[in-house]
Amino acid sequence: MGLAKNALEEVVVRLVGEVSEVNDKPGYKAVYFTVKDEKASLPCMMWMNRYQASGVALSVGALVELTGRFSLYAAKGRMNFDVFSVSLAGEGQLRLQVANLARELEAMGLMDPARKRPLPAYPETIGLVTSPRGAAVHDVLRTLRRRYPLARILFAGVPVEGPGAADGLVDGLAKVVFAGAEVVLLVRGGGSFEDLMPFNDRRLARTIAACPVPVVTGIGHEPDTSIADMVADVRASTPTAAAEAVAPAQSEIAARIQGLGAAMGHAEGRRLDGLSLAVERLASLPLFREPTRLFDAEALALDDLSDRLGRALPAALTEDRHRLGLIGEALGRMLPGLLSAPRAAVGASAGRLGYLGEHFGERPRQRLEGARGRLERAGAAMTDPYRASVAVSAARLHDLSPLAIIGRGYAMAKGEDGRVVSSVDAVARGDRLVVALSDGELDCTVNDVRRIHSAVEVWD
Repeated sequence: MGLAKNALEEVVVRLVGEVSEVNDKPGYKAVYFTVKDEKASLPCMMWMNRYQASGVALSVGALVELTGRFSLYAAKGRMNFDVFSVSLAGEGQLRLQVANLARELEAMGLMDPARKRPLPAYPETIGLVTSPRGAAVHDVLRTLRRRYPLARILFAGVPVEGPGAADGLVDGLAKVVFAGAEVVLLVRGGGSFEDLMPFNDRRLARTIAACPVPVVTGIGHEPDTSIADMVADVRASTPTAAAEAVAPAQSEIAARIQGLGAAMGHAEGRRLDGLSLAVERLASLPLFREPTRLFDAEALALDDLSDRLGRALPAALTEDRHRLGLIGEALGRMLPGLLSAPRAAVGASAGRLGYLGEHFGERPRQRLEGARGRLERAGAAMTDPYRASVAVSAARLHDLSPLAIIGRGYAMAKGEDGRVVSSVDAVARGDRLVVALSDGELDCTVNDVRRIHSAVEVWD
C-alpha cells in the first residue's frame, strides 16, 4: 500500500470537471467535493488554506479546472484527488469576472435603489436600442403599437453579441437620448451566458448610470441577470415586459381620463354650490330685498330741503318785496318828477313843455328833447345794477322752488290741510294725500305706513 501511495503522489494531474457535490463545513481543515464528467466522478479534497487563497467559491454545477495529485488514504483504502489549485473553467470563469465587476460597481453606488429614477407616466418619445434582426425588436414594437400607439419610437439598431457589441450598445444609447427620447428600452432575446456578456460591460454599465433619462432593460429570459439589469432604473424579465413597463394600456388611459373627468366634475359642482350660497347670501341682504332703501339718505335730505324751501319761500318773497319797496322809495327820491308824480301829471307836464316849445321856438324844443334823452339814459344807468340783482334773486328763487325740484322727477306730498308731508309720523293709514308731480297732481289714500332705517344702518 505504501508503494502504491508513493507512486500515485509522484504524478501531478490537471483535469476539468463539473462540481456535483460540495462539503464545506465550519471547522473542517479541508473542503471535500466531487467532480464528474459524462463517464465518471472523482472525490476531491483541498486543504482550507489553499481553497481560501484560490478565491473560487465552489458550487454545484460549476465547471472547474483542477491541478493536483492522487492520494491514497491507507487506513480505509480510499483514494482521493488532492487539489493544489482550482479555477473556474469556461463559463465559470466568465461568471467570476462578472461577479467581481458587480461587487465593484455596487461599491461605487451604481446599483443603489435611491439613485434609480421613476418612469414617465405618459412618454411621448420612447428610445429602443436592440438588434434590428432579432425577435426582440418585433416583440417590443408590436407591444407598443397595441398598448400605446401615440408614442413616437426612436430606434437604434446595434449588435447585441460578439466583439464590439458593448460599444455599439453605448453608442445606440447616446444617439436615442440625443434625439429626444424620454425613456430608453435596452433589450435582446435569450442566449447563453457568453452571448449576454456585452451587457456585462463596465463602460455600458457606467453609461446607463449616467444616462439623463430612465433606462429599462429586458435582456434574455427570467433567470438571466446581467450587470446592465442591475444598474438600470427598471429591470424587466423579457423585451415584451420591458415594453409593457413604459407603455400604459389604452384601457388604463381611458380609466384615468374618466377618473379625472369625474374629479373635475365634482370639484366644479362644489365650486358652483359655493357660488350659489354666496349669491343667496348677497340676495338676502336688505339692500337687494328693498333696493329703494339705497336712496333713503337722499330722500330724507330732499324732504328736509323741501320743508326748508317751503318755509323759506314766504320769508324770501317778503324780504324781496321789502327790498323792492326800498328801491322804489330811493328812485322816488332821486327822480321825484318822473317816479312819484301821477301819470296824468306827467302827461300834463309834457303838454306844457310842448306848449312852451310851440311859443318859444324850435331851439328851446331841441334843448328840451336833449335833456329828456339824457334823463332817460341816466335813469336806465341807475336801474341797471338793480336789474342784475333782481335777476340773481329770481334765479335763486327758481333754484329753491319746489316746482323746479318736482320737475326733475321728484314728487311732493301734501296733507288735506295743504302742508308738506316730510315724515311718516305725520300720516296714518286711510289719510288722503295730494302728490304733486311735474305735470299735475295725484289724489292718493295711504294704505300702509313703513318706516325706513337710515342709509348708514343699511351699509353697516
